[in-house]
Amino acid sequence: MKSILVLGGTGFVGSQVCEKLAQQGLCVVLPTRRSSNARHLQHLPGLTVLEMDVHDERALSQAAAGQDAIVNLIAILHGDAAAFDKAHVVLPQKLARVCQAQAIGKLVHVSALGVNDAQPGAAPSEYLRSKGRGEAVLQRAAAESAMELTILRPSVIFGAKDQFLNLFARLQSVFPVMPLAGANARFQPVWVDDVATAIVRSLERSINSPSGAPAVRILEAVGPDTYTLKELVQMAAQLSSINHGRGRPVIALPDWMGRLQALLMEKAPGPTLMSRDNLDSMKVDNVATGTLPGLEALGITPARLEPIAREYLRKTPRA
Repeated sequence: MKSILVLGGTGFVGSQVCEKLAQQGLCVVLPTRRSSNARHLQHLPGLTVLEMDVHDERALSQAAAGQDAIVNLIAILHGDAAAFDKAHVVLPQKLARVCQAQAIGKLVHVSALGVNDAQPGAAPSEYLRSKGRGEAVLQRAAAESAMELTILRPSVIFGAKDQFLNLFARLQSVFPVMPLAGANARFQPVWVDDVATAIVRSLERSINSPSGAPAVRILEAVGPDTYTLKELVQMAAQLSSINHGRGRPVIALPDWMGRLQALLMEKAPGPTLMSRDNLDSMKVDNVATGTLPGLEALGITPARLEPIAREYLRKTPRA
């Protein structure tokens, strides 16, 4: 394997993936709508940046020509049904056709915990339903070709540049109390470095499947510990030394009030921090089912959240 096409490679997880692939001596082809988005990766040896729209199937097929594998990290957390469908279903459909046309041997697709690929419509949110439909598309494509498909389903991903713990720390540096929707939702946070390593190892390792079966591997990418959302919010403040390490009072909102809060945040100017669809996603615990292999199947011992989060949260001054 010599060259990998990485979709979504300029983002939080994708940047780590590109760095690890470059460290392995592999060439990385990185499509992005604006080349300036990849400025922080330009130092990587063997990196080629393509300024293009990955939703343009013809351009995507041209970018995939000659590649040994594709990594798909493209996803959105907020939007309407059409936006979710475009990112999570239509793009995988295009990828499936491109992989077949260009004889791509491996595809690693990053999905999400809570996805039900067998019954996508049973999921509580449009995010999870669209993710499930996208997985089903790729699994059918793998069954009809010689392509090896690995699907990673991570829980919420943490790391120095995350928009999760850092967001809660920032909010508590501003507000005296934290009204919190979905306070009892459960998560099993996973370190960004572990997810990136899992993607690279998935590219390296062949899938052993019974003769005639589709070459598909589905893994649940989770950390070793489970937390409620309230516990994570409190930890973010404590590790950031907000209010002398005591954090702010966290007030769990009833469902109706949480949905009102999410609606107001959807309508607020600027980037969306929370939506009603996010709350719907949290109706399914974001933890491993135990019915699928985890990171250990790739030789990865998942890192614990607290020691790593303590290191990066304490470096940013908070009120």
